[in-house]
Amino acid sequence: MMAGIIVAVIFLDQITKYIIKTNMSLGESIPVLGNFFCITYVENPGMAFGVRISNPILFSALSIFAAMLVFYYLYRLRNEGWLIQSALSLIAAGAIGNLVDRFIHGKVVDFFDVEFFDISIPTFSIFGIHFPGYSLTRWPVFNVADSAVTIGMIILIFYIIFIGDPLKNLNYPGQKPKTEAE
Repeated sequence: MMAGIIVAVIFLDQITKYIIKTNMSLGESIPVLGNFFCITYVENPGMAFGVRISNPILFSALSIFAAMLVFYYLYRLRNEGWLIQSALSLIAAGAIGNLVDRFIHGKVVDFFDVEFFDISIPTFSIFGIHFPGYSLTRWPVFNVADSAVTIGMIILIFYIIFIGDPLKNLNYPGQKPKTEAE
């Protein structure tokens, strides 16, 4: 089941990106629900939400390490319930979907463009540290892979809060088995 989720999300992510790239011009926007939701073709050379990392090799290496870590925990938690496995599968699939773009094209295709309530944090200083402020009037444009990672993270956070830490009772290689008293 988990391999099916991963394959399905990667396929959906890559096919939607291909459709956008081959049918739209960079920067083109198509209103779907007025100005609230549009399909807007942008390419993101940075990480999530357009944050740029000056060293793309380091960024790629960290991305690969993060994806491998998710697969490691997916393997370690293979006997846990479907909810935690689904969450980790969504995160892994999203990471792979965007990594494929980064390796093939050097940037990620984004296209979901959603209106968001305005956020405005004014500039301020505290303890001698200056914060430049922040303003957001639209959500950063995203894709299927980003959605999968976000949904997987939300499920994982709720799982940890309401069910418990799935790693709590795991034994690691070389560690003595835990008993009920522990």
